Amino acid sequence: MATPEQLGAIRLPSDFVFGAVPSAVEREQAHELVARGVSLSLPPSLGPLAAFTGSWAGTGFNTIFRPDSPKTPTPLPIPVSGSDNILELNLTEETLTFSQSLGSVPNRGTLQADAFLNGVPYLQSISDVTVLNQKVGIHLEPGLWMCVPPTVAPAEGQTVARMASIPHGTTIVAQGTSSVIAGKPTIPVVDITPFNAGGKIKFASQTVTDKGTPRIPQDLTAFIAAGTITQAILNDPNTVLRDHIKNQTITSTTEIKIFTAPQNPLFGGGTDNIAFLRGDPAAANPNANAGQMSATFWIETVEHIITVPIFKLGQEPLLLSGHGPGPVGLSKFAPQFLVHPPTPITAPRQIKVHSTQIQYSQTVILDFKGLSWPHVSVATLVPGAPIPVPPSAWT
Repeated sequence: MATPEQLGAIRLPSDFVFGAVPSAVEREQAHELVARGVSLSLPPSLGPLAAFTGSWAGTGFNTIFRPDSPKTPTPLPIPVSGSDNILELNLTEETLTFSQSLGSVPNRGTLQADAFLNGVPYLQSISDVTVLNQKVGIHLEPGLWMCVPPTVAPAEGQTVARMASIPHGTTIVAQGTSSVIAGKPTIPVVDITPFNAGGKIKFASQTVTDKGTPRIPQDLTAFIAAGTITQAILNDPNTVLRDHIKNQTITSTTEIKIFTAPQNPLFGGGTDNIAFLRGDPAAANPNANAGQMSATFWIETVEHIITVPIFKLGQEPLLLSGHGPGPVGLSKFAPQFLVHPPTPITAPRQIKVHSTQIQYSQTVILDFKGLSWPHVSVATLVPGAPIPVPPSAWT
């Protein structure tokens, strides 16, 4: 597990609470209510975002086709001539840290009454760990998740929005909805094959056994043997997510779907890019423009059976792992449980406990060389801090 020092965060001042600046009349009314013992209104609901708290860590997989300019060619063990792109594959480790919720964020209305949002700031960091002992940072994203209450203008139910900034020069606003699923989620297939108006165009780099193609890593033999990068995973990176939960007992799932260009009745969102990424807009010839992003987050309640060893009252609480059977390459991170039995344990005893797990699949469409190139990232994250076992686990 990651240590607290390894988990970054966006830190808000301890006395910072979002709210509306009151008029003199509103301020006097608030004082009168407090004097009469009336509690002031609670912050708006976080909805499904209530699960986004604390620090999380885990592993994942990333794929990205990127331009390979002849002016700055990527050196490869087996040189490849004539290619204008390279497929980079990353086994990843990730931390995702949420700060305290913002409180009541007022949005003033013209067509309807004011709307009050609530949300949580976050910081996501992702490192490439494909080569042992050669950790390389590849992504850093500060942002906000916001819960938007139902509105009448526009006519929309409760939605969530993610606002993010990426150091390469892209900002996004993605909006969507959430739903609750009984048991495990159904995780769809995702395809990394580039496309244009004429259809999909597959590249040799998408064949894992091809050792002389423009790809990093170029030779995948060791990864195929280890099961960390296989043809099935390259065909569908969401395979990594399905494999991770295959042997897990998941009792419920909250699914959040967001998109920078959502379908009606939603219409909020979009991407924006720095001039370098946009290239030459007049000639419609970008360097690598991020055109759109879609993502699905699954917040899963996982049931574990852990064995509590012999315990005497007065001992320090036990720290036990919730690790169970899992796929190769995704078992490094497991939830930890803080176990403090209320009575002595004279023989090993099994108890049922639960943890929250976040899985996500994200696709960014990069546009260059007349094609749209899916950039797919997936990960499974568990709480970074030990989970206290509740008294109900012993009854």
